[in-house]
Order: sequence, then structure tokens, then C-alpha cells
Amino acid sequence: MTPPDPAGAPAGAEAHHRALEALYAAAPINRLFPSMLAIPEPGISRIRFEVDPAHHHAAGAAHGTVYFKMLDDAAFYAANSRVTDRFLLTTAFNLLFTRPLKAGVVTAEGRWISGERRVLIADARLLDADGEEVGRGTGTFMRSHIPLATLAGYARQG
Repeated sequence: MTPPDPAGAPAGAEAHHRALEALYAAAPINRLFPSMLAIPEPGISRIRFEVDPAHHHAAGAAHGTVYFKMLDDAAFYAANSRVTDRFLLTTAFNLLFTRPLKAGVVTAEGRWISGERRVLIADARLLDADGEEVGRGTGTFMRSHIPLATLAGYARQG
């Protein structure tokens, strides 16, 4: 593989965002939940995924683990997009289920709310294929002692 051309490589916040997207894609859990993360700007994240009947509980709708995983990830990456040196850890997450989620394409949208030094707050919402909100959550995230640069998958370009 040829390294990217430094002249065309992303720099600064954009390089950090692309590296976080690569980190998300490399996480083993995402083999169970195929999905794609995009960080269009600092403090904002979007995860697109498809709910499959394999994710359903006995009554035919998505199990709560799907809601939590995608809402936590969206809020987490919105927050970590504001922190360039350390991996964040989820310390608390409040979840609200607003309607059942059937099979189909779903988008989790994360948004940083406050904090950048030690504790950060971010929220997220899940939108079904029709754009209807099906769940929302708010998370508290804390800086860990883990440097992002040491994590497999976090590959900053530029």
C-alpha cells in the first residue's frame, strides 16, 4: 500500500476525524453490527447501519442492545472528535426508547454538548429510514489514560 500524498492528506481536525473513523471501523464489535461512522465536523457524528431480523427480540423489533450500542457510539465519537490525544470512556449513559425499531436502515446522530478537559457530555438520537426518531440518549464520557495514537486502527494521515 502506498502512503497518501502529504500534499493531499487531511490535516488537523480533519485528520483526527478520519483516524477516529478508521478506529471505529477496526473495532471487532462492528463485525456483529456492520455500520459506517462519519464525522463531518467537530462535535458531530453519524453512524449508518441496518437493523436485520437477527437483531430482533422475540416480539419482532430491535433488541435494546442495538439502541444502546449505536446511541453510545454516536455520542462517544461526537465527544471524542473534540479530544485529539486520549481515548474516552463511557462513564454513564441514559437511554430513552421512543418507538419500536423494525428491520431497515437506521442513522444514529451524535452531538457534543459540553466539556473538553476531563468530562464531556454528548447526546445522540436514532432515526429510522423515514426520519422518525426511535430513541435518544445522553452520555457522560471521561478521558482515559490511553493515548489514541497507541490504538490499532487509529491511523492519522498527514
